[in-house]
Amino acid sequence: MNNILKTVTAVSALLMCAAMAEAKPILLKTPIAFGSHLPALGTPIKWVEEQLALVSEGQLKMKVYEPGKLVAPLEILDAVSSGKVNSGYAISGYWAGKMPAAAIFSTVPFGPEAPEFMAWMYYGNGMKLYQKMYDEAGYNVHVEACAIISPETSGWFKKEIKSMADLKGLNMRFYGLGGQVMQKLGVSVSLLPGGEIFGALEKGAIDATEFSQPAIDQKLGFYKIAKHNYFPGWHQQATLFELLINKDTWNKMSVNQQAQVSTTCKASVSNSIAESEFIQFDAMKKNTSQRGVIMHTWPDNMMAQFKAAWDEVVVEQSQDPMFKEVYADLSQFRANYKIWSSRAFITRN
Repeated sequence: MNNILKTVTAVSALLMCAAMAEAKPILLKTPIAFGSHLPALGTPIKWVEEQLALVSEGQLKMKVYEPGKLVAPLEILDAVSSGKVNSGYAISGYWAGKMPAAAIFSTVPFGPEAPEFMAWMYYGNGMKLYQKMYDEAGYNVHVEACAIISPETSGWFKKEIKSMADLKGLNMRFYGLGGQVMQKLGVSVSLLPGGEIFGALEKGAIDATEFSQPAIDQKLGFYKIAKHNYFPGWHQQATLFELLINKDTWNKMSVNQQAQVSTTCKASVSNSIAESEFIQFDAMKKNTSQRGVIMHTWPDNMMAQFKAAWDEVVVEQSQDPMFKEVYADLSQFRANYKIWSSRAFITRN
């Protein structure tokens, strides 16, 4: 019996070596939407770059290009689809102007936190609908969820916001579906790349901004100008990031190489949520003890108005068939998930 096992093991090893020998080495040239110096926002794709070379024994490599070095962040989808580059790392909400449903696969106002989001994506219909959206829109890409972070702050303001009246007329950098909510509340919204936000705040082109989490925002220096930081991040309770791979490139990969990409991205999802949870409290301590930042919590009545405006946005966006299908599926999943979450978790103050 031992000899048989040894023979089977040896044959399996030879077959694996043969498969690896047949697979052609692939280099994924990957422009990214967020600087790799930004923790939990840009660092995950650098981690993927390192891991892919290791797990594939050099048969699958990635070269990361900082924002704008190869492709502008907002052009990544088109560049990957056309084959100008064979991969890219971004956030799907950047394509919401072309595909309204894309915003759902990045972050949802009053939406799921990271564990619930991951459950829907991997074990619900999330990933199937994600790929279906790109396919039906005619994009020649394969998509992998490749990082996720925990809640963001909901904004940095130069002046304290005491009521909805204080929001009206403000110029604010705001992302995604949450930006549509703010527009309904009288805020003039623009979507600026991270590297342009500080200058816009400093020059007075915008009065306020949201971008990401405290540990990330501190790298961009918002606290130097806008001293009022608001919580919770109702607009982004979790944020998912994507690795797009040109479908022709994906189809040329061996089954092993495809599995290495998918498994490494899934590992990156767990690694990135751990990183983002770990680094926030130190930044928040520094904000209040050293930087003069005042942290605020939105009152219940304002949260209710944010939610009411969001409900209106959902109705409007659901005129798009794909948005309607995806949001309906997520909503049904969340209704089922609530049976578990409403009893299982301790309510946090």
